[in-house]
Amino acid sequence: MRNKPFIRLIHAGLLAMFVALAGGPAWANADAGKAGAPIIAADVSVEVDGPTTRFKIALSKPVTAQASLMERPDRLIIDLPEVAFHLPPDSGRQRAGVISSFRYGLFAPGRSRVVMDLAQPATVSGMTVDANAPGGTALLTIELTRTERDDFRRVAADSAAKAAQTTAAEPAAAPKDARPVVVIDPGHGGIDPGANSSNGVFEKDLVLSFAQKLQKKLEESGRYRVVMTRDKDVFVSLSDRVRAARRVQADLFISIHADSISGGQEVRGLTVYTGSERASDADSARLADRENKADAMAGVEPTDIPDEVSDILQELTLRETRSFSHSFATRLVGEFDSIARLNKNPHRQARFQVLRAHDVPSVLVELGYLSSKQDLDLLMSEEWREKMVDAMSGAVDRFFATRLARQGAAAVLP
Repeated sequence: MRNKPFIRLIHAGLLAMFVALAGGPAWANADAGKAGAPIIAADVSVEVDGPTTRFKIALSKPVTAQASLMERPDRLIIDLPEVAFHLPPDSGRQRAGVISSFRYGLFAPGRSRVVMDLAQPATVSGMTVDANAPGGTALLTIELTRTERDDFRRVAADSAAKAAQTTAAEPAAAPKDARPVVVIDPGHGGIDPGANSSNGVFEKDLVLSFAQKLQKKLEESGRYRVVMTRDKDVFVSLSDRVRAARRVQADLFISIHADSISGGQEVRGLTVYTGSERASDADSARLADRENKADAMAGVEPTDIPDEVSDILQELTLRETRSFSHSFATRLVGEFDSIARLNKNPHRQARFQVLRAHDVPSVLVELGYLSSKQDLDLLMSEEWREKMVDAMSGAVDRFFATRLARQGAAAVLP
């Protein structure tokens, strides 16, 4: 194998493959990128040579990269320090060689990720960087070679084991004050864009903007402590969203989304979902299935979210939580009725992973359909969003007023 300056190649049989081009351990360049000029990805290309496929990305400076494989579905994950991707909007949509498609974006603070969907099993047979590529760029090349299923499965299993060993410990819970805690969860983010409209509006951006307005409105009242699962364009796994709510002992969890249906421009309207083991209808089941694949889209191995009930006390807690969730969903629908176009069945149920906390009342709000021009016009309207935020804030106020009244009544019972 040819050697080049600034290259370290590690055998493909190892799951953790590093290209230490600037020296130091993995992620060592992340802080350097922040301290100086940001790292920019200016171009990407895919070359096919028989059983070999080469993925090339031109960067403004050398980086440290880490590769791993995942199965079901087959994917190659490339982790990088934080990178600003200045690539054409259609990058990654065309199949080439063993790569059927790829996506990219911010994965976590200081970290970016490229996820390649594989058309057939393949392993990384080489990772190189040319720090003196034309145009003053650093050209990162990832070489993939077709392999047998058993070999792919073995390497993917090693990768999963390594990831489990390096999982960071969760931060300690923040001190809780006397106010109710409302967790707002802007769906998707970072490498996971969610739905998108025909004119390039991404769900992750729209729902973050909306969630920030709702956060501001609730905080202005002074009645609540508001926690965001994400406050910028970064990926957060479904399990981490649930853990975040439980860690701060949330009293209410609101997940914000905006759906899209291919070829369904006539389908529109707002829907509020609550969690249930059995979906209320086939459409809700299909939506929950799509949303539950968010982790896989970002190259994260799905993890079970603990929600099993082991005794009668936990079972009663789950029943009460679902009762509160339904109560809040009903209030939301009532508040929205006069200002939003509601779906024909505005309150539905399905097995959403993000609504799985058995002790936190939770709802998922689909603000509308990005595939509908009428809905998209409303979602982009500042006036409409202000009205929606006011309505949601009012529903939150009434929800907690009712809960406090119930608790007060229970306290005086003999």
